[in-house]
Amino acid sequence: MKLFNSRTSTIEELQPLEPGKVSMYVCGPTVYNYPHIGNARPIVVFDTLKKALEAQGYEVTYVSNYTDVDDKIIQAALEQNTDEKTITDAFIEAYAQTRRDLNADQPDVSPRVTETMDEIIRFIDELVKSGAAYQAGDDVYYRVSSDPMYGELSHQKPEDLEVGARIEENTTKENPLDFTLWKKTAQGIQWESPWSKGRPGWHTECVVMIQNVFGKNLIDIHGGGMDLKFPHHENEIAQCRSLHDTPLANMWVHNGMINIDGLKMSKSLGNVWWAKDLIQKFGGNVVRWVMITTHYRAPLNLNEEAFDAAARELEKIRTAMKQASVALQLADWTGSAVRVPELWDAFMTAMDDDLNTPNATAAVFETVKKLNQAARTRTPDLQQLADLEKTLEDMLYVLGIRFDLPRLSDQDKALWHQWKDAVKARDFETADTCRATLQARDIL
Repeated sequence: MKLFNSRTSTIEELQPLEPGKVSMYVCGPTVYNYPHIGNARPIVVFDTLKKALEAQGYEVTYVSNYTDVDDKIIQAALEQNTDEKTITDAFIEAYAQTRRDLNADQPDVSPRVTETMDEIIRFIDELVKSGAAYQAGDDVYYRVSSDPMYGELSHQKPEDLEVGARIEENTTKENPLDFTLWKKTAQGIQWESPWSKGRPGWHTECVVMIQNVFGKNLIDIHGGGMDLKFPHHENEIAQCRSLHDTPLANMWVHNGMINIDGLKMSKSLGNVWWAKDLIQKFGGNVVRWVMITTHYRAPLNLNEEAFDAAARELEKIRTAMKQASVALQLADWTGSAVRVPELWDAFMTAMDDDLNTPNATAAVFETVKKLNQAARTRTPDLQQLADLEKTLEDMLYVLGIRFDLPRLSDQDKALWHQWKDAVKARDFETADTCRATLQARDIL
């Protein structure tokens, strides 16, 4: 498996720290609202990566957090006259449901910030004692100048960043780039700390949760959206390097952003599309297919036409699978099937090439073509049909596409034969009746 490493700006071969095992962490959402379609893209991208790695035989530990303390969460709780946990529990379940609807596996571990507070406070304290962070009044800041490699992920120089930094009036920070590790707060959920009663800044959470879950300061893959590259991921690396002299992850993988009809999706433009609404309208398969037919690093432009086109493509694939499945069931096939090597290899070669899903879907359609050809023969080779069907099914599993195919009962089989006999006897009235029933049962 080769992936584009954002830290080095090169495509590199994945070389797991532990042979046969991959540790992967993906930044999760701040849970104060339902997931929008932009939140859904990393769900799809990194679930697809996980499945591709597993298809290669790797044991993948996939971790994605929930940020369940934030100003927006506190504000939502105040507006709804409830507590923060009520808000976050509801939207964590909404995210879990979106994963299910998109055929994505739930993460192996989903740590929450509120459940990691003791460790976060200890981590910040270690940064202060090391000199990489400092207390200013009741707050704590990370000292960016303590990391000589700061900017390596976003490929920006600190001096250039300083020029563009917004300098706050009466700030207590030593440098405009220094970022908050702990801040005193006056409302909402709070924790006692050596500095003040408050809560942590955003950038420390993931570093600590990675260490908690994996028990180490370096993992194989850290993922997230391109919008997290700077400052969030840059700041994660800086903190980890200050204490542990590692970049936190060997490979940093970022998915591209989403546009709606050519415009950046944003609340200010009023063009935010909620994932649940799109899934309800088009189905999880269609929403996922739209995402995987564009390379994960490229911007993804969404419009109604894209979803309609995806629905048509998926119907072609499903029809081929259904015809093969029905044919095998009608023949009472009980043999075992194996993947067709040249088709499967073409698919996995594409997936191994920086998760090139557009090329992988081309391999899918080549398999569909051969499956249709095999099914149309007068006396199909059942072994060939079964092998092609399994190959296609396994490809779709890696891509996260699931179809409900008809399972034929004895009654269904008898009706199918009755239909064929009626056609042969030119009893078109009976044939039409049988055909309508078979179509209603999704057999034809």
